[in-house]
Amino acid sequence: MLKSALSCCKVYISETRNKSALESIERAAKQFPEAAIVNKFEDEIYNRVGYTLVSNSSSSTIDSSSSLKHAVFSMVKAAFEAIDFDLHSGSHPRLGVVDHICFHPLASTSLEQVAVTARALAKDVGSMLEVPTYTYGAAHKEQRSLDFIRRELGYFKPNATGHQWSGGLPLGFLPLEPDEGPTEAVKAKGVVVIGATKWVDNYNVPVFCTDIGVVRRIAKRVSERGGGLASVQSMALVHGGVIEVACNMLEPSEVGGDQVQGAVEQLGTEAGVTVGKGYFTDLSQDDIIQTYLKLTS
Repeated sequence: MLKSALSCCKVYISETRNKSALESIERAAKQFPEAAIVNKFEDEIYNRVGYTLVSNSSSSTIDSSSSLKHAVFSMVKAAFEAIDFDLHSGSHPRLGVVDHICFHPLASTSLEQVAVTARALAKDVGSMLEVPTYTYGAAHKEQRSLDFIRRELGYFKPNATGHQWSGGLPLGFLPLEPDEGPTEAVKAKGVVVIGATKWVDNYNVPVFCTDIGVVRRIAKRVSERGGGLASVQSMALVHGGVIEVACNMLEPSEVGGDQVQGAVEQLGTEAGVTVGKGYFTDLSQDDIIQTYLKLTS
């Protein structure tokens, strides 16, 4: 197998507390062993799980029938069968049972190659599973951002007390027209967002503070949107007894976890709050590749 011919897909599902549901989802993926789950990150407070899958992305498999697409579609179908979004609650924002799917090229695989798979998956989810489906990044004709879709759909606004998200999306016409599938969301399923981008790292920094307003100001100042670090997106999320600055690093080779950690610590000092050591929510690119090669050797 060529190390240079690999594709990665990250699948974020709004559930961790229902273990039988997760087992069903993982069994669905195992029907396609060429697309292996190389990492699983569960957070019971956020009530969210992230799966990282990798497959061989040689030119003969990058099309609408790729093993990676089939594995992820099978996971999505199993998730809808096992989880009722209208009963979901947690302290992480979400738009559906399957909240977010993103494809990333690894090594010499091109972004357009994984975008083809992302678009094919979006078409299948929208038409076969009848769920409103949005695309972003290289999977979308105008390359709109994930952040844009989320803002249009009210992703960042908690809908329950204690800065929680609870229940499904309101029924009725969606404020942003989906790229695939129906124009109205079913509360039990919500919507799906599928994209293709260069590699993104996710890094969360705990702040020992009960005032979310303080941490929101820190999160804003860390982000590029707030005049902080280039290519960094961030938000403040309640996580048990702390509030985390949850960051997406869109150019991790230029701005990584160390820079984010330092910026949050500096802003925390200015605000008079204690900042803990942050953590990544997934393996590094190299570790993902090596894990996949070991699993499939």
